[in-house]
Amino acid sequence: MAASALSLIFSLALGGAAHAQDAFNLDALIDAAKKEKPITVYAVTGKIVDTAQAFTAKYGVQASGKKVNEATQVELMIREHRAGNVVGDVSVATDVASAMGELLPEGIATSWSPPDMESDIPQKLRDPLVVVSDPHVWTYNTEKYDKCPVTNIWQLTEPRWKGKLAMLDLFDKPLYADWFNQIETHHDADVAKAYEELYGKKLETGEKSATAAWVKAFAENAPLLTDSSTVADAAGAPGQTDPFFVITSAAKYRDNEAKGLKLGLCSGVKPFSGFLYPGFGLIAGQTKSPNAAKLFLHYLMTEEGIAPQTVDGKISGNTKIGLPADEPSRVADHLDELMAFDAATAADDLDKREGWQDFWRVNYKK
Repeated sequence: MAASALSLIFSLALGGAAHAQDAFNLDALIDAAKKEKPITVYAVTGKIVDTAQAFTAKYGVQASGKKVNEATQVELMIREHRAGNVVGDVSVATDVASAMGELLPEGIATSWSPPDMESDIPQKLRDPLVVVSDPHVWTYNTEKYDKCPVTNIWQLTEPRWKGKLAMLDLFDKPLYADWFNQIETHHDADVAKAYEELYGKKLETGEKSATAAWVKAFAENAPLLTDSSTVADAAGAPGQTDPFFVITSAAKYRDNEAKGLKLGLCSGVKPFSGFLYPGFGLIAGQTKSPNAAKLFLHYLMTEEGIAPQTVDGKISGNTKIGLPADEPSRVADHLDELMAFDAATAADDLDKREGWQDFWRVNYKK
């Protein structure tokens, strides 16, 4: 299901795939990796620890995983590069805008995509390599509502939702500021159209774009800015008379079972039911173990290597790998409703990040 949906979002280029597969030899890569020093992998998920152990057991190549958030990954890679002392050989799911605007252009990190999987990885996901995409979806409380109470993002600017919205803190997790910029860059007309569909008239605004008008009105409704667990609890905690409406990672839906939450994915929201945030797999430019690093990325692009993350709704960049049938959010059924981040313009997201954060701060009203 996820594979077919991803093909709707990303164009799949097959040219040259056969040649690349013929030239690549996995056994040779394994042999070369075994001769190199152990590697360390930075990733935003704590599951990377077990993944690295499984990788070591499978290939006999020593790897250790460390949970490091997006911003800290960027800081560490820059610092280690300048010092000429690489600790993190592989980075998984770092800050996308910083990767495109700084890490890759300056050679602090490099990208590599498995040639033998080229026909299964859409061209747009190869350079830089997208290991997984993290779906962030509009979410409601299924105990309170029989169906999603929102069908259009402009409804979230109305008095009904003032003080009852929540999302990740865009000052701590700037990917949400980057999301605003992605919307304005690629989908501004869709935001304007959604307004007209809801209210039956064209949007009139003094702001620079329809996106800016929506962000301003959304901020004026004072969404709670907090961490991912608090966002999920605000929407999904049982027994609420007036639960929050939120946008959160599909990974939090695991708490439906673990904590008894009542999280439900809102489908059919105009102009999108959420977004897909790409998780790059990058190699430190100065790593002393380039083959081991490549082998680790190759492993992450296999079903075995990425399984710990797909159970949480993360979408593999390998279109042959779908989500488990029991994945709790059922996001695989709605991938074509999600806005996909375009990495090609992510450097612009970095340039405009502070501007969006300032714009939010000015318009936020409790």
